[in-house]
Amino acid sequence: MAEKYSRATLTRNFLKTITRIKNPDEMLADAGDAGLEKTLGVWDLIILGVGAIIGSGIFAVVGIAAAGGDSSLGAGPALMVSMVIAAIACIFSALCYSEFATMIPVAGGAYTYTFATLGEFAAWMVGWVLMLEYAIGFIAVACAWSNHLVQFLSGFERFLPAWLSNPPVWLVNDPFTASKIVAANPDTFVPHVFGVPICINLPAILIVLLITAILVKGTKDSAKMAGIMVFVKLAVIALFVIAGAFYVKPENWTPFAPNGVEGIFAGAFLIFFAYIGFDALATAAEECKNPQKDLPVGIIGSLLVTTVVYVLVALILTGMQDTAAPVPAAFLKAPMAYCMMTIAHQNWAAGLISIGSLAGLTSVLLVLEMAATRILYAMSRDHFISKRFQKLHPKFKTPALLTWTVGLLAVVGILTLNLDVAAELCNYGTFTSFIIVCVAVLILRKTDPDRPRPFKVPFSPVVPSLGIITCGGLMVYKSMQPSSSALLFPVWLGVGAMIYLLYGFVKNRLNENKIHNEKVHNKRQELLK
Repeated sequence: MAEKYSRATLTRNFLKTITRIKNPDEMLADAGDAGLEKTLGVWDLIILGVGAIIGSGIFAVVGIAAAGGDSSLGAGPALMVSMVIAAIACIFSALCYSEFATMIPVAGGAYTYTFATLGEFAAWMVGWVLMLEYAIGFIAVACAWSNHLVQFLSGFERFLPAWLSNPPVWLVNDPFTASKIVAANPDTFVPHVFGVPICINLPAILIVLLITAILVKGTKDSAKMAGIMVFVKLAVIALFVIAGAFYVKPENWTPFAPNGVEGIFAGAFLIFFAYIGFDALATAAEECKNPQKDLPVGIIGSLLVTTVVYVLVALILTGMQDTAAPVPAAFLKAPMAYCMMTIAHQNWAAGLISIGSLAGLTSVLLVLEMAATRILYAMSRDHFISKRFQKLHPKFKTPALLTWTVGLLAVVGILTLNLDVAAELCNYGTFTSFIIVCVAVLILRKTDPDRPRPFKVPFSPVVPSLGIITCGGLMVYKSMQPSSSALLFPVWLGVGAMIYLLYGFVKNRLNENKIHNEKVHNKRQELLK
């Protein structure tokens, strides 16, 4: 007879169950039966990686990292050193991702690797945390895209109708942002229904629906669009570097580090977030033509390309603007556009830079939604969420239902979330996933040393340990700063644990009973024969 299912209790059997790992061979077998189309080559991966990394960070955060903000010191011209430090911190984790991605080339990224090393509960929690990095990050970037679009259209107020060049506040902001604008300008009109303000960030919703439709059509088409976006933003950045070089004043590079080592590391902390995105490539491993060869090149290659781009931008930016002295607020918001308008007096170039920022954010949106979808797809395959989400589109061979579900949930998030807090929570999700992957590499080297590893992390256990130390140190540094996100992250983890106990654990045990019953039935049928 089948084993009777019973609800979770804190017994030895319960602890054994939640720490049960999933064999990598079983993962590979499940992936072989899934039917996701293998369409991505090495250049597709590099394009997706660069598309995910180069976004709002280089177009906005770089100004604060150079000159400092309300709560951080600026690195000054030493921002170039900060960028290299941040890149090195990322490379430790990137090497660990590469080992796993080539050894277990299936959908899910850090979630899958955790299931293979730390067990069911830890895998669920990592998947839950990754939703912070990808799903909520997707929502935050969509709203940033909306802000950039509104700013871009405002430059054409002489040619466009007023409703388009200066749209109503309630049509381009979430409720929390709109309330701040109304508090600062009480005469701002916001419609109310039964006393409740109605605010809809329409551009953000429309771009989310467009990106979702593109992803449903297929990963290859998404990579093509990301390639166009990457070309546009790299061309715009090249324009800034070449044109800006004529306006560089070498005296602006002295003093090189106006705030010393502390300023350099503060800049590295801020710039670290401009590198986030390479890990999303691991979630698409199942759709790679040759993951063992191409994924390490894609992950490391995208990091190297973006590091070169970032250093060149920092060199020109700090040469055009003196970042050792106080800088205008406009420089902090959009440093490259500010330098081209105010210092170089090239308004046409500033307009192109705005187009580049929109292209950059669009490519980030593509990769973030794809990553969130692939993680949930892997969790569905492991019975944590409904198996209906595993169904592929008959023509495009993509998880269409799951992709549209993620897109529509993002629309709900745009309408309801406080995005300032959500964006900070994303950082904690990123640090946690990086640390877990580094730990998982060390564990699997001990528990399964004979498994073929097409790519091996060099100098292990030193490199994974350095990844844990650097990411853990940045996470502690962030938690020491006054912020509500430092308190909300443990709350998010607690909610995830409760969902696992009340739903994920129950669903997996019921599935095990179902499999057990099928085995018993088949055995009986064989005996009857």
